[in-house]
Amino acid sequence: MKRWFAPLQMFVCVTSLLLAGCATGPNANPKDPLEPMNRSISRFNDVLDDNVLKPVATGYKNNVPDLVQTGVRNVFNNLSDIWSTVNNGLQLKGRDTVESLARVVVNTTVGIYGLFDVASHLNLERHPEDFGQTLGYWGMPSGPYVVLPLFGPSSVRDGVSTFGVDMPNDLVTQIDHTPTRYVTTGLRLVNRRASLLGASNMLEGASIDKYAFTRDAYFQYRRSQIYDGNPPEEEDPDTSQVTPPR
Repeated sequence: MKRWFAPLQMFVCVTSLLLAGCATGPNANPKDPLEPMNRSISRFNDVLDDNVLKPVATGYKNNVPDLVQTGVRNVFNNLSDIWSTVNNGLQLKGRDTVESLARVVVNTTVGIYGLFDVASHLNLERHPEDFGQTLGYWGMPSGPYVVLPLFGPSSVRDGVSTFGVDMPNDLVTQIDHTPTRYVTTGLRLVNRRASLLGASNMLEGASIDKYAFTRDAYFQYRRSQIYDGNPPEEEDPDTSQVTPPR
């Protein structure tokens, strides 16, 4: 497995070193050498969110019946469970792979294409995984922090994984009928944003540097995901290297 992604690992490491050299000033964060650019993109994303996405998500949450919202959420969770099954397998997590596959089979059939989450009632837990987590599991460092236009917080490793592997294998992006693909993608985006309304409102009301908080929270969250909620203590808080959790 390590030999398989060696070129990509080299790319992330070299990029990290080059970008780290761009960090300047006494308060420069080695994890965020592109902070000025990242902050600009973050402000752009905030404006777009405040004026478009958040109002739509708020209207969706307040006006669409809860039963419909639950069904929509269940369908998209079922689709993501398919990709999670693949990534759990790549991480050699036997039990998680079997449970993820069982969830897809049960919810797609008995749950009517995922509308109903029957699998959870059968105590089949979700094990969400993406390719960035898979690379992190096998020891690839996250690389510097980057803020992607429209997509938000990410890292070199996760950004490459998202656009190079996750999105091309996403079943929604593979829908041939263009209008259906756009509508489905938009609905998934609104559903996801609606689920984050409470957290974003609380963050906006706090007297903190929203950008720095989001950056630090992102790295902690991704590290927790890679270690399935049990990350070891970091010897060096400034390092982005992940030790394979084997």
